[in-house]
Amino acid sequence: MAEVPEKQEYDMDKKVQFDENQPNASPPSDDLNVHGVNEKALLRKLDWKLLPALSILYLLSFLDRSNVANARLEGLTTDLKMTGNQYLTGLTLYFIGYVIFEIPSNIILKRTSPRIWLPTLTLAWGVVATLMGVTQNLGGFFTVRFFLGATEAGLFPGVCYYLSMWYKRHERQYRIALFFSAASLAGAFGGILAFGIAKMRHVGGLNGWRWIFILEGILTVLVSLFAYFFIVNYPNTAKFLTPEERDFVQARLKADSDATAHEGFSWENVRSALKDPKCWLYGLAFHTMSLPLYTLSLFLPSIIASLGYKAASAQLMTIPPYALATAMTVLVAWASETFRRRAPFAMACSFLALLGYIILLFNKQPTIHPRTSYAGTFLAAAGIYSSTGLALAWPANNVGGQTKRAVASAMQISIGNLGAVMGTQLYRPNMAPRYVVGHSMALAYLAANIVVTFVIWKVLSRENKKRDQVLETQGGGDGEWKGDEDLRWRFST
Repeated sequence: MAEVPEKQEYDMDKKVQFDENQPNASPPSDDLNVHGVNEKALLRKLDWKLLPALSILYLLSFLDRSNVANARLEGLTTDLKMTGNQYLTGLTLYFIGYVIFEIPSNIILKRTSPRIWLPTLTLAWGVVATLMGVTQNLGGFFTVRFFLGATEAGLFPGVCYYLSMWYKRHERQYRIALFFSAASLAGAFGGILAFGIAKMRHVGGLNGWRWIFILEGILTVLVSLFAYFFIVNYPNTAKFLTPEERDFVQARLKADSDATAHEGFSWENVRSALKDPKCWLYGLAFHTMSLPLYTLSLFLPSIIASLGYKAASAQLMTIPPYALATAMTVLVAWASETFRRRAPFAMACSFLALLGYIILLFNKQPTIHPRTSYAGTFLAAAGIYSSTGLALAWPANNVGGQTKRAVASAMQISIGNLGAVMGTQLYRPNMAPRYVVGHSMALAYLAANIVVTFVIWKVLSRENKKRDQVLETQGGGDGEWKGDEDLRWRFST
């Protein structure tokens, strides 16, 4: 194999750095200190500045989309005179709006700025979520759910793209998984908040479920106003960094990927994402996870209540499975980052969730053995959330070109949430308490995810090997990055 320099020293004037994607390259020190900037300390600074703020937005997003499950137990369907199937249609409309506006939202993000677009999205869905609390009829419920999906659509893919402009490729997996862990945390908070807010029934002449939407929606609106001040744009203009730190961030990103390139918006780059089979595979990986992910988050309170527990108890009993899922998501992300492997961990987590659904399906007398079925929800939640966190980081790690990466992240969520559209129709009231159809479909999708993840693993590994051979025989790969078609680019597996 052609000899490749093991390491290049930082030169802040030329802004070059060790390239982790080169074959046979040795990883840099964990604690580089160049021109007075300590790399490890700088990463901590970035994490504390970026991740808590973004995670709060996503926690609110997931809370505002899934609190309908808590509101259902507090009389939503009764007050609006909805049948069980009409309630499910409302859930479906959310994901239709979500899928339609995914890619357009990320295109707007690319053409504007994170500091403007992300808080504006949050403000918009906060207003919509609040309006859910004053909905008076079925038509209003359908309308609000659709626009809630439309306004929330851009947050997750937008943040995945945004983080790719701050961190090196191998650093993004852990940060995106930490960000995604806010989803399971929202489930735990949702149970606590619903239990407490439901006690406000009859306050102001409103039932408890209305207060769930109103208070949580108002909270989102307030946070969105502060978000205009605490969300920053990109490293080259970040005021919380010193000039030396800004140069250092730019230097460490320059040789790693195209994050520092001055790339204008181009429809050709949009088409490049649409024509890349790997981008569709990343979407399929999330598609096979979105059905179990959203059926669990939207129906877990109902599943637990159907085991014979009262509504108030069911609200609180959703907390432990989500707490385990949050811890598992962070632990698996850390392990994946440490060993620089995605697919094996994702497959193992999907298998864990699959075991949870086997317990739910084959416990034939859940009303007699509710604790056994409840244990199955722990395995399902822990496996689903941790595997999904890994799948969602793939485009940010593996897609080169800023516009292409923004579109690929949005594509993944759009393709993925088509699974959620179908999933919202699977847990019908007359199927309680075993929910055989819903649990069976979730199990089948998890099995499919294991297969899809294995295929992605092999496709990316083969492409990496092919590029190693080309570099060995022909050399090349100098100068500016040419996206993920560059011979130096190595795909994260």
